[in-house]
Amino acid sequence: MDGRSRPEAPEEPREESQEDAQRLRRINAWRAAERVLIRPPMNLSLGERLAALTAAAGSVTDLDRPADIYGDGVVAELEERVAGLLGMEAAAFFPTGTMAQQVALRCWAGRTGDSTVALHPLAHPEVHERGALGAVSGLRTVHPTSEPRLPTAQEIRDFDEPFGTLMLELPLRDAGFVLPTWEELEDVVATARERDAVVHIDGARLWECAPHFGRELPEIAALADSVYVSFYKTLGGISGAALAGPASLVEEARTWRHRYGGQLFQQFPAALAALIGLDRELPQLPAYVARAKVVAGALADGFAAAGVGWFRVHPEPPHTHQFQVWLPYRADVLTEAAVRQAEETGVSLFRVWRPAAAGPPGVSFTEVTVGREGLEWTAEDVRGAVREFVKRLA
Repeated sequence: MDGRSRPEAPEEPREESQEDAQRLRRINAWRAAERVLIRPPMNLSLGERLAALTAAAGSVTDLDRPADIYGDGVVAELEERVAGLLGMEAAAFFPTGTMAQQVALRCWAGRTGDSTVALHPLAHPEVHERGALGAVSGLRTVHPTSEPRLPTAQEIRDFDEPFGTLMLELPLRDAGFVLPTWEELEDVVATARERDAVVHIDGARLWECAPHFGRELPEIAALADSVYVSFYKTLGGISGAALAGPASLVEEARTWRHRYGGQLFQQFPAALAALIGLDRELPQLPAYVARAKVVAGALADGFAAAGVGWFRVHPEPPHTHQFQVWLPYRADVLTEAAVRQAEETGVSLFRVWRPAAAGPPGVSFTEVTVGREGLEWTAEDVRGAVREFVKRLA
């Protein structure tokens, strides 16, 4: 070597940047598509989201009032609104659902003297929170069933371990947004009470469960001792969640919210977006659920007509306005076909596909959500979109 520095060879594109480019391509394709089943607010630009919030905020509160500070003002207004919608004594706003639910389960553990929580292994805390219930809150979890549905009353009755709280995720998202019947849900709750356990509902998507049960939200929430709801998963909010229940529990939860770092100085954008969602999206959910049943049936018809050897629409009919579609292809192949369809035809039928967590390789699934834009789709529209999608799998 002569001591002179050599020019460095150009670096290969980082895998992360390639993933970012692919994600941006998908978002651009979805945004440009003329026909979609739903147009999630999260895919809007920053400017579009700010403009939409500004345009609608005046319809839900007085914009001349002072901004919130540490949970008063519009945040307190949202809490009161949610408590009323669920028929609960009180509600507390949280920056995340993960925090809200951890606090609820921790409070119940202290009150029951039992730190064991019975829940499904596919429930959000077990799959999406990196073991936070145990690592942060010192709770232990047990699973009365591993079937891809909520536990039955008999499974709760026969379970051979004690537990202080039964947590029910309604709907159980990772099993396909599935729900029990109303009678099954009543029996499960009654059986938990027989075991002297309290019942907490993970209702991140509780808003869209009413049509399936044929009951209003207060009647559903009344089955439980506490309920958590999300403001962005269904209502199109920016972020945030609420924990509702007895006034004494909610007051205790506020203390733990502060200890967990959730006592934010100002949260008015999230609170305003949540109030807008309650006004605009909540009344439309029965129509979304009804249209999802039409879309799901037409998807099955379309795949059968296209000669796809195996497929599954699950559950059929859907229990909410969300459901799963399964196909025997690699996830990247299916996602590419979905993006190409949006780019080439202006119709976006599917979004991101993921490989199955278990089972034979080469099987993938996607989640379909029907929103305001999906109300315009007929069954024939869906069948035609399936034909175009399957062409791009060849």
